[in-house]
Amino acid sequence: MNKLLIIFIIILSCSCTNNAKDKSFQVSKEKDSILLYYEKSIKKGISLKEKRQAINKVFKLADKNYNDTILKKNIYQKVFLHYSLQEYDSLIYFSNSIIKKSKHQNFEYNLGKLYYLKAYYFNHIEQNSDSAFVNYNYSKNQFQQINDSNWVAETILNMGLIQKNQGDFFGSKETITEAFHFLNKKKDSSLISSAYNALALNHRKLLNNKDAITYYLMAIEIAKYKKNVLTYKNNLGATYIDDRQYKKAIDLFSNIITDSLLLNTPTEYSRVLDNLAYAEWLSGENKNNVKLLDALYIRVKNNDTRGQIASYTHLGEFYSKNNPRKAISYLDSVIQLSKVLKNPRAEKDAIKHIMTIEPNNIKLKDRYVLLQDSLYNQELKVKTQFAKYKYDDKVTQETNLRLEKENTVQKLEAVQQRNQKIRSYAIGGMLLLLSGLVTLFFVQRSKRLKQQNRTAKLEATYETEAELSRKLHDDFGGRLNHAMILVQNDAKKSVLLDSLEGLYNQSRDFSREINEVETGVNFKNNLLEMLHSHTPKNTKLFILGSKEMEWSKMNELTKTTLHKVLRELMINMSKHSQATVVTLSFKEAFNRFKINYSDNGIGASEMEMNTKNGLRNTEKRIRAIGGTIIFETEKGKGFKVEIKTPN
Repeated sequence: MNKLLIIFIIILSCSCTNNAKDKSFQVSKEKDSILLYYEKSIKKGISLKEKRQAINKVFKLADKNYNDTILKKNIYQKVFLHYSLQEYDSLIYFSNSIIKKSKHQNFEYNLGKLYYLKAYYFNHIEQNSDSAFVNYNYSKNQFQQINDSNWVAETILNMGLIQKNQGDFFGSKETITEAFHFLNKKKDSSLISSAYNALALNHRKLLNNKDAITYYLMAIEIAKYKKNVLTYKNNLGATYIDDRQYKKAIDLFSNIITDSLLLNTPTEYSRVLDNLAYAEWLSGENKNNVKLLDALYIRVKNNDTRGQIASYTHLGEFYSKNNPRKAISYLDSVIQLSKVLKNPRAEKDAIKHIMTIEPNNIKLKDRYVLLQDSLYNQELKVKTQFAKYKYDDKVTQETNLRLEKENTVQKLEAVQQRNQKIRSYAIGGMLLLLSGLVTLFFVQRSKRLKQQNRTAKLEATYETEAELSRKLHDDFGGRLNHAMILVQNDAKKSVLLDSLEGLYNQSRDFSREINEVETGVNFKNNLLEMLHSHTPKNTKLFILGSKEMEWSKMNELTKTTLHKVLRELMINMSKHSQATVVTLSFKEAFNRFKINYSDNGIGASEMEMNTKNGLRNTEKRIRAIGGTIIFETEKGKGFKVEIKTPN
């Protein structure tokens, strides 16, 4: 019996060993298959579909063995193949899927490349600049974690180019400048030249032609590839045209237009040909349009719609004086193409040219103003949006660093817990005491500021009451006494009526000054009406920025105070300044409203300023709402006031 038991155990043991060996052999075989299929997916000379089939088999085998490491290491190749086959839904799906799995593991390089590919898709295929910017930023963060400076610089450069394309030229300059911190002059000459070119493009858009020319020359000097050199030289020539250095532009274009590489690239060749013809026409060297038409023909033939916009614009300028109808026809083509390409800036420029031909076309003027306002609002939105993205990312990075630091500290404290216990209690007590002291300080400071604010409001109220009392006693009382004398002396009825009408008008002014200010939707209209009503007939009043102001953001107290302060300034002007021109400008910036008043009157000395109760009262009113008011005047040199109020 014992012998049978021993034989059974030996057979069972051998069976288990064989099973283990078979299983190990199977896993090894599948690993070899995975490697084989992966190598096939990157092999040259086979179709994209065959490559996709191979990488799909890699994922199928990896998924069967629950091998996430293989999946994550090969995901970029799979996603890249989906991109190459224009299977964009699959690209996004698999990218998002693997990103969720890999967020907290050491796959920074692959994740960085995934985010980069997603960003490239959103930027060039989907044309969604917001999503592209965000994904480039995610890519940058991954590469920063592994100190891959080349990839970091490239992602930052792409972010800057997106800002430039969206009209955020200042933000783009700042972003591109940041990329230089990660670039090596010897290893990254191509990226550096691209960065210089991008900086030049921004400066050109900002009309800083001198700086743009400097950066283009730097880009040309360091550029590694001939194709890039030709592109940068063309951009430089276009900037020479902007700067009216036509001779330099013509020499540059003439030098590169015969280059064999350019001749084999129709899009770039037509750009240079068009710019050369345009420079020659502007300089007066060439009065015919043959080269302009040749460039247009090439662009139409190659379906270069953006290039066609430039050609039609130049032809429109060419014919603007000699053949206005033909010029309008070309410029109208610009407008139509701009709408197709959703390029309102090009449409606005075309309308601007047509307006020089048809200055009385009201419809065109209205469209121009609409586009200008729309572009301004869009640029403002873009600047704010990109700035917010960068700020949020900075906060996130700082938070992550803080959390990492806290985790490190916690681990260290766990090891040294016994020795640090007493010290921790001591530090906690000190922090608690300090916190209490800081809290007490701010509570006392808050009370003091509130008291000061109440005092300022009371002073402003008393000053207003005193001023009204003086006016009632001196001005109104004097007129009333004069009317009583007229009655006693049996004056003429017409004279007495004139006196009574004057009393009525003066009482109405007092009523307006005392009554509450309309702070609702009619505030702006009432304010403008008040300003015009207090302007003398021989004085011109200019009001700037009132349309752009978001009056709804201003609270009721600020509106009331501003209305009364501006009324006091207008009354002071009409009584004392002898001004012929008064200018008021309204602006909003950094959560504050800024109002500037200026006139060309006789001004006032420091002593005279100190005796003007009304002006002193305006200062107290503005201070009472947390604002500031600055007077700038000198005898004989006009009067200026700057007011800043919270919104």
